[in-house]
Amino acid sequence: MGMTRVLILLYAAVGLCSCRSVSVSGGPLLRVEGQPLSIRCDVSDYEGPREQYFEWTVTRGTKTINVISTFDPAFSDRSLGDRIKSGDISIARLVDNVVELRIQEAQISDSATYRCSTPSTDSVISGNYESSVQLQVVPNTLIVAPDPPTPVVPEGGSIRLQCSVSRSFIPGIFLSITWSVKNRSSLLEDLLTFGPDMSVTVDVGSSQRYTDGGMRLEMGNGVSHSLVLSGATPADQGLYMCTASLWTREQGVWTRIQEKSMEMGDVMVTPAVNSLSVHVQNDSTLSTGDSLLLLCSVSVSGASAVDLDVTWLQNDTHVLGHLSRDGVQTDSSSSRAVDVKRLGKWDYQMKIQDVETSDGGLYTCKVSVWIQRDAGRWYKAAEKISDPVRVHVIKHNPEYTAILSSTVNAKFSGDPTELECKVMNVSNLRSGRLGVSWLYRDVQPGGALGSTQTVASLDENGTLVPGRAFKSRVEAGLITATRAEPSTFKLRLLHTTDADGGEYMCVVTAWIPSPHGHWKKVAEHLTPAAKVSFANKRPVLGVVARRLREATAVGSTFEMSCQASVQNLPSGSAFSISVLSEEAVGASGRRRASLDPDLLLKLEDVGEPARSHALTLLKTKKTEFEFRIPAVRLSDRGFYYCEMKAWTRQIGDDWVEVAKGLSNKVQIAFTHKGPTFDVSISSDVSTVFPWETAKMECDVSVSGTSPSADDVAYELKWFLSRLRGSSSPTLLASMDRWGVVRKSPRNDSSDCSLERLEARRFALSVHNTQDSDAGDYHCTVTPWVRSSDSGVWSRAAEISSQRVFLNVRFALWSSMKLPLLYGICASATVGVVSLILGLVCAHCCCKTTTPATPRSRKLMELEMD
Repeated sequence: MGMTRVLILLYAAVGLCSCRSVSVSGGPLLRVEGQPLSIRCDVSDYEGPREQYFEWTVTRGTKTINVISTFDPAFSDRSLGDRIKSGDISIARLVDNVVELRIQEAQISDSATYRCSTPSTDSVISGNYESSVQLQVVPNTLIVAPDPPTPVVPEGGSIRLQCSVSRSFIPGIFLSITWSVKNRSSLLEDLLTFGPDMSVTVDVGSSQRYTDGGMRLEMGNGVSHSLVLSGATPADQGLYMCTASLWTREQGVWTRIQEKSMEMGDVMVTPAVNSLSVHVQNDSTLSTGDSLLLLCSVSVSGASAVDLDVTWLQNDTHVLGHLSRDGVQTDSSSSRAVDVKRLGKWDYQMKIQDVETSDGGLYTCKVSVWIQRDAGRWYKAAEKISDPVRVHVIKHNPEYTAILSSTVNAKFSGDPTELECKVMNVSNLRSGRLGVSWLYRDVQPGGALGSTQTVASLDENGTLVPGRAFKSRVEAGLITATRAEPSTFKLRLLHTTDADGGEYMCVVTAWIPSPHGHWKKVAEHLTPAAKVSFANKRPVLGVVARRLREATAVGSTFEMSCQASVQNLPSGSAFSISVLSEEAVGASGRRRASLDPDLLLKLEDVGEPARSHALTLLKTKKTEFEFRIPAVRLSDRGFYYCEMKAWTRQIGDDWVEVAKGLSNKVQIAFTHKGPTFDVSISSDVSTVFPWETAKMECDVSVSGTSPSADDVAYELKWFLSRLRGSSSPTLLASMDRWGVVRKSPRNDSSDCSLERLEARRFALSVHNTQDSDAGDYHCTVTPWVRSSDSGVWSRAAEISSQRVFLNVRFALWSSMKLPLLYGICASATVGVVSLILGLVCAHCCCKTTTPATPRSRKLMELEMD
C-alpha cells in the first residue's frame, strides 16, 4: 500500500514539472549562394513575460561572433554592420516566442554554425536556453537555357518545348524542371513538373491529356529535356516558360533552395478552318437516264492526323449522301440510290445513276475536318460548304413498238397454245426495264366482245403476277408467262380448253428508276388482238352402264359393264374409269374402284380390308370395262354408275384430260329377311361409395329368325356422359367381334373391365369408383351375321341402349376415421416419449454444487489498495 502511494506522487510531480526548451530549424542546412535563406528559432515552456528576447551568434572554427539581437542594437559584431544596415541580415519576430534569422543573399562565407539563445526569465534555471544548427552555402552553378519553340503551329500539330538545364553535382541537392504557359487572358499555368524525386507531377487541367498521351515528357542526355504537346488546339497558344528548381530534403520535407525561370517563346496555333478549301466542279447538263458525277476537292494544311467526312446536299437542305471519316456511307434523307466514295485523301465523288428531272438543282459539298487528339479521340476542328453548282436534267422517254403473234395453235381441247410478244425499235431505255401484261377478252356469240381480264403480268422486277380469274391455273403451272429474251415475252396455255377461246393482247410497259429508289412507269404500248380457237371440233364422250349379272340375295354376285361412245377424240387417247355407288338417288357417292389411264387399279371405299381382293374392275375392250362384286352384302345395296374420262399424253409423259362423261345408274335391290336386334342395360346399384365397385350389364335380344350362336358376333362399346343429356359421351372401353377388349386411357385411380357373361350378355365393372365416375352410362352393339348360304359375314346396323345414371356418394365419417385415429395415436406416443426423456435428463444432469470458499480479509484489503 505504501509503495503504490509513492509511485503515484512521483508521476504527479513529473507531470507538473515544465522546463524551458529552445529549438532551431533541423539541420544541417544546405543553401545556394546568392539565394535568400532563413533560420527559425522558437522557445517554449518558459516563465516570465510572453514576449521573449533572442540573440544569434555564429561560430567558424574556434571563433564566435555576435550576429544580431532582438533587444540590444549594439549586440552585432562590427564585421556584420554593413550587411545589417543594408537589411541583408535581419531578424524578424513571427510571434512572441518565435523569430527568424534572415539573409537576403547568402554568401559562401556564411557557412558556419548558428546558435540561437534566450535570456532567462524563469524563477528557476531549468531546461536549455540555446540551440545550434550547421549551415552550408554552396556555389550557384544552375544554368537554364531553353530552345525557342516553333512560333506558328497548325491546329492538330505538335508543340515541342525543349529546355536545357546544367548544374554542378552536390550531394543532398536535387533538381526539378517545370514547364508553364501564360495565355493572353490567364495567369501563368503550370503544365508538368519533373522532380525533385524523379516523379512527374501534372496540373489538374492537363492530367487527362497526359494520361491519354497528348502530353509526353522526353528525357534527353541528362541536360536537355523536352515536353511535347500533340494535337495542338488554339487553346494551346501563349507564352511558354521553363523553370528549374533546386531542392533539399530536411526533416523528411522537401525545401526549395533555388529557382530560375526562363521564357521559351510565344507559340501561335493556326485554326484548321483558316486553311480549309472546298471546291466542286462546274455546272453540267444531262438527259434523263444519264449518270451524274460530281467531284469534291478538299485542301487543308495542318497536322498529319487529319481526316474528313463529306456530305452532299441538293438545294442546301436535301441530304443525298454522307461518307464518314471511317469510309462508311450512312443512310440519308433521300431514298434515291446515291453512291459516295473516296478517290484519294482529298477527293470525293458522288454518283447518281439514271437521273430524272427532279435531280436537277443546286449541289453543294459540305466537309467536316476531324483532328485526332489524345488516346485516339477525334474532334471536329472545322466545317465548310463549297460554292453551289447547278445541274440541268432534260427529259427523254423510252420509245418502242411491239408485235403479237401465235407460235403454237391448239388443235384439240387439252393441246397447248403459245403466244409471243416481241418488242422492237427500242430507244432511250438506257437502264430502264420492260414489263408485260397479258390480256384476255371473250368473244360472245354474234361477235360481241366481252369484258377484258388480265391473265398474268411480269412486273419491272420480272415477278409473275397472276390475274384474279386465272390465279389458280397460273399457280398450278397450267398457264406460264415468261421472258424468252430481253425483248421477247411468251404466254403458254399448257391445256387449252373451250373457255380459253377468244382474243389475247399484250401490253408492254417501260419502267425507269425513280429518285426514291422505286421504279416509275413512263411508257406503255398495246398490241392488236390475236384470236385463239381450236382447229378441230370439240371431243364428246358418252357412257352407258348395263347390268350383266343381277344380285338376288346376300352372298350372290353382281356384275355390270360400262361402255364409252366417243367423237372427235385425238388419236392415241386413253380412258380412265371410276365406279361409284349411292344408297339413294341424290345421296353422296362412294367411290368403289377406279382404273387410271395407265390401267392401274385402285380399290377405295370397300368397307373392310378383307374385301379389297374380292372386287374386280377390268378393261374388256378398247372402250368397255366390267365391274364385279362377289358375295354381295346388305351394305352393298344401292345405285351404281360409272365416270369415264378421255386423256391425251403431252410432252413430259403427262396425261391431260380432254373429255368426261357419266353413265346411267344400275340398282342392286333385293329383299332380305333376317333377325332384328335390340339392346337393354341394367345396373345392380344406382349409388356407390368411393373405392367400391359398380357393375352394369348390357343384354342383346333377337326377334324374328334367330341365327345360331356361331353365325352371329357382336361389337360392344361402353360410354359415359358426366353431364346428363350430353351429346358427346366419353368412350370407356370396347370389345370387337373377335372378343378383343380395348380401354381408353384414364387419369383417375379407378379402372374398368369388360366381360362376356353369356352369348348375348355383357358386363361392365368400374373398380375403385371416384367422383369422376358418376354420370350416365350406356352401351352400343353392332351385330355381325354370317350368311348360311355363302358363309359371308355382314354387318348390321348399330343399336344403342337407354342410359343408366350412377351416383358416387362421398362418406365423410369413413374418409375421416382412419386419419383421426392415426393422429391421436401419434400425439399420445410423442407425449409419453417427451415425459420419459425429461425425467432421464433431470436425474442424470443435476448435481450438488460445492459452496464457494470465502476470501480472506487481508486479500480484500490488498485489492482495495
